[in-house]
Amino acid sequence: MGRIKLKRFAENAQRADIVEPGKDTFGALRGRWAADFFKNDNPITLEIGCGKGEYTVGMAERYPERNFLGLDIKGERMYRGSRLAEDKGLTNVGFLRMQAEKLLEHFGPGELDELWITFPDPRPRLGDTKRRLTAPRFQELYRQILRPGGLVHLKTDSELLFDYTLELLQERPAPNLVFTKDLYQTTGLLPHAYDIQTTYERKYRELGVPIKYLHFSFSESET
Repeated sequence: MGRIKLKRFAENAQRADIVEPGKDTFGALRGRWAADFFKNDNPITLEIGCGKGEYTVGMAERYPERNFLGLDIKGERMYRGSRLAEDKGLTNVGFLRMQAEKLLEHFGPGELDELWITFPDPRPRLGDTKRRLTAPRFQELYRQILRPGGLVHLKTDSELLFDYTLELLQERPAPNLVFTKDLYQTTGLLPHAYDIQTTYERKYRELGVPIKYLHFSFSESET
């Protein structure tokens, strides 16, 4: 492992806004994120697969009256998001290093207000279908940790992942389902997030790849 990575991992261990294995806060905040981590009762939005944290930090800067968490398994990426939040003087943003499969170990029922999945790995191989972050097993996790009516958002460049997700949602009641295969040519759909973009999003837009977007919530019978 390179010296730069080791240095960043060592700094992550000292950063209060990063919750990761080895820290007292890891696994101890379930049901207590607002009170014990953010020290307020504002609603919490979670971004799954936050990468370098551009989206998480961008939303936190845009909405100071809300709390934002970025989840990723890559500590080096998380370091960049934490530094960015620090540079901007934000106190309503944090990061959690763990796998999405373990969400129920870290969040209580209805603890989250909103959830974003931004440009996840589409897992194109048929054998990897269950690993897609919009697969039924992940949707079940989201249902349990979201408040009733809480939205799940997906932004992706992958037509395969988008079509797969939309097909799943159209097979059952999915309240508040809204979708488009070309977000930036669909006016008024998502005005609050147009100018918050990840590195991948900027790259694909420069290549002329349409950005797909959808959001949905879970029916009352599921919650």
